[in-house]
Amino acid sequence: MPDTLLQIEGLSAGYGEAVVITDISLQLAQGHTLALLGRNGTGKTTLMNTLVGATQQHSGSIQLNGVALHRLPSHQRAAAGIGWVPQERNIFKSLTVHENLTAVARPGAWTPERAYEMFPRLAERKGNLGTQLSGGEQQMLAMARALVLNPRLLLLDEPLEGLAPIIVDELLRAIQRVTRDEGMSAIIVEQHPQAILAISQQTVVLDHGTVVHQGPADALAKDAALLDRLLGVAR
Repeated sequence: MPDTLLQIEGLSAGYGEAVVITDISLQLAQGHTLALLGRNGTGKTTLMNTLVGATQQHSGSIQLNGVALHRLPSHQRAAAGIGWVPQERNIFKSLTVHENLTAVARPGAWTPERAYEMFPRLAERKGNLGTQLSGGEQQMLAMARALVLNPRLLLLDEPLEGLAPIIVDELLRAIQRVTRDEGMSAIIVEQHPQAILAISQQTVVLDHGTVVHQGPADALAKDAALLDRLLGVAR
C-alpha cells in the first residue's frame, strides 16, 4: 500500500465567522489522484482554499507528508509541498510566460523547459505577456507555474471550466501524464465528473460542506444511479 501523503481530520473552515465546510476527514495516498466532486456551492473550493491557507480554519488538522500544514501561514505552504491552480488562475499578467515560470520555479524535476515540452503552445508564446494569452493558454501557464514549484501535492480547481474541447483534451492529457504516468499526487475539483474519475483513484463528494460519499473513483464512474443521486449529472 502507498504511504499516506495527505491526512485531513475533523476540518471545519470558512470565511470570517461563516463556517462553510464542517468536520471533513479524508486521506490521500502518495501517487494517487482524488476527484473532489459536488454540486455548485457545496464547499469544494473552500476546501481547496483551506489547504493553501486562504480561509479561516476553525478546527481540525491537515498533515502533508508529516508536516502540520494547518500551522503554517499561506506563504509557507508552497515550500511545504503544495502546488495550487485556482479557478482564477492567478498568473502574473504583466510578466511574460517565461518570467511567470522562472519567477516561481524551485529546484526539482519540473523545470520551465519540461513545462514547454508538455505545453508547446507556451513555448511558442514564451515572450508574450499574460494579457496576450487565450483562456486556455492562461490555464496551461497556471498549471505549468504550479508544476515548476515541484510540489508533492497538486491542487487543480476546475481546470477545464469554460475551455474549448480541443484545449480540454490537451489539459486532460497533461494532467494524466503528471499524475498517472509520473506519480504526482493531486486533488481535482471538476464539474465534468466522468472526465476526472477516469484518471483518479479516489473520490470524495461534498454536499452542504460535509462529506457524503468516499470511495474508489472507478466504482463511482460505473454507478450511473449513484452519480445521478449525488450530482444530478448521469441522466
